[in-house]
Amino acid sequence: MKIVVHKSVKNSLLKLKEFFFSFENMGSILADGNRNQIKVFELEGEKVTIKAFKVPNLINKIAYQYFRKSKAQRSYEYACKLLEKGILTPFPLGYAIENKGLLFGKSFYACTLVEAAATYRTLVNDENYPDRLEILRAFTRFTYDMHQKGIHFLDHSPGNTLIVKTAEGYDFYLVDLNRMEFKELDFETRIQNFARLTPKKEMVAIMAEEYARVGGYDTIKIKNAMWTVTQDFQESFKKKQELKKKLKFWKK
Repeated sequence: MKIVVHKSVKNSLLKLKEFFFSFENMGSILADGNRNQIKVFELEGEKVTIKAFKVPNLINKIAYQYFRKSKAQRSYEYACKLLEKGILTPFPLGYAIENKGLLFGKSFYACTLVEAAATYRTLVNDENYPDRLEILRAFTRFTYDMHQKGIHFLDHSPGNTLIVKTAEGYDFYLVDLNRMEFKELDFETRIQNFARLTPKKEMVAIMAEEYARVGGYDTIKIKNAMWTVTQDFQESFKKKQELKKKLKFWKK
């Protein structure tokens, strides 16, 4: 197993190795999906999370072994880069890659646990959430700052931003980091980055107004553009869900 850890936790290397090697039998489950599993461990008195990525298909076993960086490695490297640029994410501790002979096997990404009472999805689902509009505007300013710093978070979706209340306001932490680009963002890319967040028109309008205000854009132009990409995404998502249902029906 190849293991890389952040220089700040070199003294905890042996313990992290133990977590990676014994992942199946240690830790408590935080999230268990079809593709990945996340567990919580205790390291030097602090809670940390380790995400185990599902073993990829044969094509990706070859690709990750010889041609592309794994999701775990990308998550770690992108987290380091985000922090360098002043964008919050749970602190990256390291990653591990387990090979199966000449093919890629499992991979793991370790980071600190950020205790968050809400995600962006909370704002979508709970219209009475305290300070909801204030948080939504602050989130928009956070996204604008991210764009200004040349960060294109391809998975900018409801569950991938943790919201933490502070004495000064709110902090936002990005998670699920393996799909990112670092480049100067044009207008279309910036607007498209809001497409997956919410189907609610009033939320889109608030984000559009705030983005236009901080970026010096025409408000009407931003509103129309942001709502258009949102509708396009929702329509595409709906079609995909209907197709999945049909495929399940024919498999019966």
